[in-house]
Amino acid sequence: MGLLERCQDLFKTSSLYEVLGINKDATETEIRRSYYKVSMKVHPDRAPEDPQATEKFQVLGKLYAVLSDKEQRAIYDEQGVVDEESDVLSQDRCWEEYWRLLFPKITKEDILAFEKKYKGSDEEREDVIRIYVQHKGDMDAVTSSVMCFSQEDEPRICSIIQAAIESGEVEAFPAFTQECDKKKRARRKRADREREEAEEMQKEMGLDDQDDSLVMLLKQRQQSREKNFNSFLSDLEAKYSKKSAKPQKGKKGKK
Repeated sequence: MGLLERCQDLFKTSSLYEVLGINKDATETEIRRSYYKVSMKVHPDRAPEDPQATEKFQVLGKLYAVLSDKEQRAIYDEQGVVDEESDVLSQDRCWEEYWRLLFPKITKEDILAFEKKYKGSDEEREDVIRIYVQHKGDMDAVTSSVMCFSQEDEPRICSIIQAAIESGEVEAFPAFTQECDKKKRARRKRADREREEAEEMQKEMGLDDQDDSLVMLLKQRQQSREKNFNSFLSDLEAKYSKKSAKPQKGKKGKK
């Protein structure tokens, strides 16, 4: 039975997008988020009462592998079929390991340790100055790009930039030196809204304070801007987390 047939059998629809509850125009971020949300509901460890949980979990892994591969997704979007012989759908892949690679276990302690070491460090200062120059003083862009940033950090970040300006290290961009109070207030309101959205996402996904998934990190750091969320995780994993080995693909036997 092919992937589309298995989706119909297990999820009552042969549409890969409908299984995840998204539309055909969904972004990579939306696909990843929806895959996490749906797969958590059927994860064998979380749904032991569902006799089809393991099979559903495996099918979701294959579904995500197709939609996250540009070439395979294009084929599906254009022709409505899935290339069952592609390496993407290797029957020998461990889908549990694949899932763990996408959503590795990083604890709140890892986050706090990283934050404690990073904030106030030379590395943070260098990042702040680089981002300030890159965005020509636009504090909306700066605050959304600095790792581990929370609204309470803004005065400290501004003081780092101001000191660099006064020392002649960087240019005094008008976007920074002449920023109006209205824009500052709007930024604070946006930060509050994003925090509320992150908390709402936590409730929607049924996560509690002990959940150490990647999506939980989104809530913990209150970073609902996906590009910064991914950047933060990438740096954290590279510097402070053990790297997981890539799942080994077995060789297909001849038919």
